[in-house]
Amino acid sequence: MRLLLDECLDHRLRLHFAGHDCVSAKHAGLAGLKNGQLLDAAEAAGFDVLITADQEIPYQQDLRKRHISILVLCGRTNRRTDLEQLIPAALSALAVMKPGEVVEVRDTG
Repeated sequence: MRLLLDECLDHRLRLHFAGHDCVSAKHAGLAGLKNGQLLDAAEAAGFDVLITADQEIPYQQDLRKRHISILVLCGRTNRRTDLEQLIPAALSALAVMKPGEVVEVRDTG
């Protein structure tokens, strides 16, 4: 599965998605794009999932006709150490996500 890490996330998180082709928006040449433009470019580049911490993007975009899904990491903060704790649940969510779907992975602690 091709995963795109949003700019709001530490690029080192990509190392935790073993078994997936995971790159940062900067590395993919998509830095600076916001919301709809980012989703359009990510779909055109063949990404399956956008991973973000932006909890508003699912409400700002109509995903019903999209092929890309959005995985929202909702940690206590957006620091890498807090988001790393969500990785096991994120990997489980990726295994069952469908195109155009939004899944939020929350810190339960």
